[in-house]
Amino acid sequence: MQLTTRRPFPWAVVVAVVLIGFILRGPIIAVAPISGIMRSDLGLTAAQFGLLTSLPVLCFAIVTPFASLFIGKAGANFSTMIAILGVGVGSVIRSAGGVEAVFVGTIIMGAFITVGNVVIPVIIRRDVPPEKVAIVTGSYTSALNVSSMITSIATAPLALAFGWQTALLAWTGFVIIAAVGWLSAIGPRAAFAVGPLKPLIETGAGDTVAIDTRSIPAIRGTQPQTWRNASAVLLSLAFAGQAFAYYGLTAWFPTILENEVGFSVTTAGSSSSIFQIAAVIGALGAPLLSKRIGVPRTMAIIAAFWLSCPIGLLLAPGAWLAWGFTGGVAQGGGITLVFMLIVQLAMNGTHARRLSAMIQGVGYALGATSPTLIGAAHDATGGWQLPLVVIALGTLTFTVAGLAGAVRATRAGSVSS
Repeated sequence: MQLTTRRPFPWAVVVAVVLIGFILRGPIIAVAPISGIMRSDLGLTAAQFGLLTSLPVLCFAIVTPFASLFIGKAGANFSTMIAILGVGVGSVIRSAGGVEAVFVGTIIMGAFITVGNVVIPVIIRRDVPPEKVAIVTGSYTSALNVSSMITSIATAPLALAFGWQTALLAWTGFVIIAAVGWLSAIGPRAAFAVGPLKPLIETGAGDTVAIDTRSIPAIRGTQPQTWRNASAVLLSLAFAGQAFAYYGLTAWFPTILENEVGFSVTTAGSSSSIFQIAAVIGALGAPLLSKRIGVPRTMAIIAAFWLSCPIGLLLAPGAWLAWGFTGGVAQGGGITLVFMLIVQLAMNGTHARRLSAMIQGVGYALGATSPTLIGAAHDATGGWQLPLVVIALGTLTFTVAGLAGAVRATRAGSVSS
């Protein structure tokens, strides 16, 4: 009897993945537009406040290996549900008020966002037909940036009207929506079932049966390499440069606009949202462009846009709108290309989980240093010239490693252009 895999397009799961994307970045970004208000109320220096953005990213690096093990044991469905609930708990604690609550809630939130970061590429590879992986990945990364855009625009007005605690608590609404979406997509029973689900295989007669993929020799054999895979190592470095530049600019772009352009707190917060808005263009455009001109050339265009952002802000801060736009397109397209390569390089679900954990773990470990390092550079110099040079080094790392990784993967036939 011949077995063929049945993979209808999982619309409900894709919608749920997009909704989950709304809680994996927005809550972190929410503190940036109200940095002045929170620093004054909590008595924090710029470097100390930078930790509120750095800590979740540091969690991404430290917790990623444990998140990968947890997902392997508990299964992708249950891990996703736990990630959603954990982000909600952390958000509530962070909004309780006081320095201790802010930092404890931020750490809890970061730990559970880590689980979401690792599991989403696994779900995409598991449930989405190969020909749709790129556009679904772009939709997911677009959600990351749309939620960041919304929090960038709305957090400062909410904080001025109701206080910063209420402003941060308001974004737990995204958590509720994500939970409803995930439960609707797979059902409460599957969402809370511990253990990997056996994939469904369709027989030639039209029957569907569940099998244990560990019984298939081709899958039971030697697992594909991760740490010894040069493409994976290069993608880890590219993701590190991407994360470093993204979190550095996200944390301090509103303050740069206040200090260098003369905007008010509210205006700076809403204006800096261009960095998140434009990311949607990059996230959705990168998969489409890569189909026409190939992944390496698309990576080169994204890298050029990335480099222009910190260099432009350094040389011509008055043209901040142009640099915020190019940087936004670059950060949305950059993370999408890396995630596309993760999903497409993966040979099976276990490999996808390990690649996701490795690349994100390394990337976020270096990216976590960005907000605090840039804040310290600003404290030391009193200006934004040196911090922008540091950000430019991150975009240069993305450029070199990203291009090398994309070319190597393409030449090896691992990724179709």
